[in-house]
Amino acid sequence: MFNSYRYHLAAVAAVAIILAASVGNAQAAKSAGKTKTKTATAQGRFKVTAPDLEAKGRITAAHVYNGMGCTGQNVSPVINWTNPPAGTKSFAVTAYDPDAPTGSGWWHWVMYNIPATTTGLTAGAGNGRNAPRGSQEGRTDFGSKGYNGPCPPVGDKPHHYHFTVFALKVDKIDVPGDATAAMIGYNLNANKLATARITALYAR
Repeated sequence: MFNSYRYHLAAVAAVAIILAASVGNAQAAKSAGKTKTKTATAQGRFKVTAPDLEAKGRITAAHVYNGMGCTGQNVSPVINWTNPPAGTKSFAVTAYDPDAPTGSGWWHWVMYNIPATTTGLTAGAGNGRNAPRGSQEGRTDFGSKGYNGPCPPVGDKPHHYHFTVFALKVDKIDVPGDATAAMIGYNLNANKLATARITALYAR
């Protein structure tokens, strides 16, 4: 009877060891899965960079509007992007000032129908120089197409200028040639897969 009891204890101990090992392996596998998922997410994040804006911290005269009391060169900045989501068929780029004292902000730039093979815009692309083939530009709040830089009221706190790249699920958005930035923006948001943004400041 003593031997039977001893065998029973040994069997219970063996089962406990096996269960502990199984739980440990399951937790390790779960942890490894989480690590892989986090790594993949970090590597695949859609990102936009603007070397001129990032290096100098604030928008410089090269990209400031020329008119309405401002005396900048009004050249659109270099914009680059990486890791767009799978299924991206075209891109769009917008520049918007939510701090403009209009009640609805101020659109400075809208470029859309940018081919999916494009990875960035060179300086001046918004001024008709080396824009991607097939791309189009919408009418901004200046009343014209193309890039027009910052020109906030004198004495205002620095305004925030959002440069946003849209990755879209369509080859082209179907809007009239004279569509407003708001109408284009509606279609961009309706067809976006992802967005990436960089914000720069300017005051005078």
